[in-house]
Amino acid sequence: MSRIGNKPVQVPDGVKAQLADNRVTVEGPLGKLQWEYRPEISAAYDQSSKSIKVSRNDDQRQSRALHGLTRALIQNMVVGVTAGYEKRLEIHGVGYLAAVQAGQLELRVGLANELKVPIPKGLEVTCPDQQHILIKGIDKQLVGQFAAEVRALRKPEPYKGKGIRYYGEQVRRKQGKAMVK
Repeated sequence: MSRIGNKPVQVPDGVKAQLADNRVTVEGPLGKLQWEYRPEISAAYDQSSKSIKVSRNDDQRQSRALHGLTRALIQNMVVGVTAGYEKRLEIHGVGYLAAVQAGQLELRVGLANELKVPIPKGLEVTCPDQQHILIKGIDKQLVGQFAAEVRALRKPEPYKGKGIRYYGEQVRRKQGKAMVK
């Protein structure tokens, strides 16, 4: 029994939700998101309580797995069009810096050349200063994926802690070479 899947998704005021042909469309003040769910799952929108109820058609293993997932993804869509999502990255290292220019994120992170990462459509990327990157958007998956791709360009290394990391991420440090007697 899916505990998450059985909870209804509350649709706040100012958000329009439509369900048709295994497709969920959520439109809010920040934008519009669409997603097509699997045929093993069914969803219904209740106008009186302003909520979306997700249910599964059978008790197969695949259906049970998709039940909670579908509900969570619809919830993420509703939160995305109302409040949005953001990820913060910070850059540690002498001479390491970031800037946004002409739809590209430009990074200098200790490599021979400057890295230029194109910013996907639907995301807003800003650099409040040269050591911080702020990624905002309404699609939780797109925000997280882009942040992970940027972090993967120069992961924090364990000896000096240099690299790109999530805001507040603790990097486990190693001691390095021990002194020889």
